[in-house]
Amino acid sequence: MQLRQYVRQLFDSHSADPAAGLSHEEARRFDFYRVGPFLLMHLACLTVFLVGWSWTAVAVAVGLYMIRMFAITGFYHRYFSHRSYKTNRFWQFVFAVLGNSSCQRGPLWWAAHHRHHHRHSDEANDTHSPIQDGLWWSHMGWFTCKANFKTDLATVPDLAKFPELVWLDRHDAAVPLMLAISLFSVGQLLSVVAPGLGTNGWQLLVWGFCISTIVTAHATFTINSLAHIFGKRRFETPDQSRNNVWLALLTFGEGWHNNHHHYQSSARQGFLWWEIDLTYYGLVVLSWLGIVRDLRQVPAAVLAQRH
Repeated sequence: MQLRQYVRQLFDSHSADPAAGLSHEEARRFDFYRVGPFLLMHLACLTVFLVGWSWTAVAVAVGLYMIRMFAITGFYHRYFSHRSYKTNRFWQFVFAVLGNSSCQRGPLWWAAHHRHHHRHSDEANDTHSPIQDGLWWSHMGWFTCKANFKTDLATVPDLAKFPELVWLDRHDAAVPLMLAISLFSVGQLLSVVAPGLGTNGWQLLVWGFCISTIVTAHATFTINSLAHIFGKRRFETPDQSRNNVWLALLTFGEGWHNNHHHYQSSARQGFLWWEIDLTYYGLVVLSWLGIVRDLRQVPAAVLAQRH
């Protein structure tokens, strides 16, 4: 029965709350069913020794890392979680689909947990604090349990009013599945029409989907874990958020985490000119194209509060 419920929830994440009726301790235990696909994708990365590599496959993996990292940082984080700029309903859905392709659940689930994190950052109720629960829990333990599986729609009423976003959040496995199928299909096609590229379906699936997804995921998770332990604190925030240039480069600007916790609603997290923030630069380009507008900036008074 448990397996049947898991399969249903895999394709309809709003069908039930797996933590319902469990004690706090039980709900926070490692749940193999919840983390199963994530673990299998790690193992699938090892098949790279079977499928080999090609410059085509590596380029696809890097390209999808860049696209999906920008989708997580620019769309899931700065738009859906913090509403740091505006766009229309069409582009909002496109942003949600791109973010969902990263295999980090739906936009409402992501935004709801992130807003909760900011309300209770590094406090006892924080969903993923390394200060409270250790590095492992903050990096990936928190989403491998039943306690944090459900989407708290009450936390994101501004997003839950859009049925297309609710559908995408509810069926959050659909887009990643279509991406995986598309990569395999394109790879098989290329092996026939462009054999000189040296790739095939299995190779693009492993490199473009599995390896790229896992690297994107762990890079994202470092902001929850490492960015609250390693780095410098420019602002006296009530949490332990820190600025880390290496994490900023890895995550397109998210590593300026102390800046972000000091002023969450800014579209720019690299407050100073030398703080590289690739996500913000990308959003500026999108504003030039008319896709987004009203990028929120950091007020001079807020910036002056540094110590």
